[in-house]
Amino acid sequence: MNQEQLFILGVIGFIVVLLIGIKIYNDIQLKKMVTLAQGRFPRVIPGKDREKSLKEALMASEEDKKEGFVDDLTWSDLDGYAIFQMINQTFSSIGAEKLYKRLRQSFGKDQDKLENIIAYFKEHPKEKVEAQWYFAQLGKKDHNFVESYLKNPKSQEIGNPFMYLALGLLPLISIILIFIIGGTGVLLLIASILFNVVYYFRKKNILETELASMGYLVQTIHCAKSMQKIKQPTQEEIKQNLKPLEKITKFAFSFAAKSNSEADMFMEYLNMIFLMPFISYNFVVKILGKHQEEAKNLWELLGDVESAGAILNFREVMPYTCQPQFVKDMALKGRDVYHPLLKEPVSNNLSWEKNTLVTGSNASGKSTYVKSVAISCLLAQSINTALAQSFSMPQALVMSSMALEDNIFEGESYFVAEIKSVKRIIEKVKAGVPVLCFIDEILKGTNTIERIAASSSIVSWLSEKNLLSFVATHDIELTEILKDKCDNVHFSETVGENGVFFDYKLKQGPSKTRNALALLKVMNYPSEIVDKAKEEASYFEKNKAWKTLEE
Repeated sequence: MNQEQLFILGVIGFIVVLLIGIKIYNDIQLKKMVTLAQGRFPRVIPGKDREKSLKEALMASEEDKKEGFVDDLTWSDLDGYAIFQMINQTFSSIGAEKLYKRLRQSFGKDQDKLENIIAYFKEHPKEKVEAQWYFAQLGKKDHNFVESYLKNPKSQEIGNPFMYLALGLLPLISIILIFIIGGTGVLLLIASILFNVVYYFRKKNILETELASMGYLVQTIHCAKSMQKIKQPTQEEIKQNLKPLEKITKFAFSFAAKSNSEADMFMEYLNMIFLMPFISYNFVVKILGKHQEEAKNLWELLGDVESAGAILNFREVMPYTCQPQFVKDMALKGRDVYHPLLKEPVSNNLSWEKNTLVTGSNASGKSTYVKSVAISCLLAQSINTALAQSFSMPQALVMSSMALEDNIFEGESYFVAEIKSVKRIIEKVKAGVPVLCFIDEILKGTNTIERIAASSSIVSWLSEKNLLSFVATHDIELTEILKDKCDNVHFSETVGENGVFFDYKLKQGPSKTRNALALLKVMNYPSEIVDKAKEEASYFEKNKAWKTLEE
């Protein structure tokens, strides 16, 4: 064996040792990161788990077309994506997508399975960390399109597999020829590498989406091969569904997850030279075509395991949570319900057995209270977790009409947006769907007389249907008009020389106070303005009419 041949073998050996060393170092760092993340709020990683990508996966799974899907308006009203980020201690896209899907389901699925996994991980934190470490090795990939890919893998074949195999083997044959014919083999090696690299980039640009989807799916199956070793409630299901797919893991090196590490750069070079992704792709497609259901099941099972770990972490980092009780009656009870997005939330009890009007002054806490109840209703049904000391409720679709805006592009006013928003709730009720309805500042986009007339009519109609509604309003008149059809609760404040103090505590009955004029005084408005406003308001309350200019 001459020096040239020894040099080539030495380079190959050095690269192999280097790759192994980098892999071991990266795994140690990854394990450390996962361990340190326990018992903390998730770190938001820029460019990962973006809602557009999560929603793509949701739409591909067709969950949005099924009864009980939380619509976009309600999700936006309740700051759903911000809540998702609070819970999302996942380390792969498969877990993040499953968690997002769960949160968008008002009628929860497989709650018993979810609780079994959570309970096991709570008692076995070592297994939880090990599972999360395997998911971290898989990593996150937005817009992976695996949900779409799994619908019809047979249609995804690319090119002629035998041509890719021949081109990929050519550099290997050239290396062997170096030991036989010397310099000619070197020239052939260089030519084959150059041709394959150019061909790789040209083909990769055309097939980028297919290769990305296939890559992430293959890496997921490789992750499942590791996950099957971990004892947890779905271990046997993972094994059963993995068995016919396990041969796919032989091709995992061709689709290694990219994290811009040195090892990934070396793997990318090898992919270019030997066209490994193209060779592997069609072989994997054939296997998936025969075992499509097992692949779908495996994807769901792994998502269940990782999302369960995230939900457990959420329960542990929040001040307190509870598992809800589900009842048949249309009635909700809660003790110390709070809003998760506030740094220092004030908790309140819940007793909701009929339509309820929530009144109170500006900034007194009525909107926050309504949202806190709605969020617990959403989380109770989707992830079996309420933000309360105790919580009971019926299974019902959560719908809201809150944070609306003018739509200048479609020429819609605020009021048109409001009536459309409320109409979608009415349509669900007419269809016989049990609804928990949350409305903030009902119909505030129009004049007082028509607002009160329309609002009272809408709330009265809702009170006769199979739903419960929480309606926050400034219109005290509604509490009198609807006193026989609605309960009344309110929030109040104390006005002093130093300003306005809010205790944010729920009180029974309609509001008796207003703070707008007091706030004008506290903000040092001219006394003429404040005094004149007080005089006008006092006259109206006494005479039920406004003073004319002549008076």
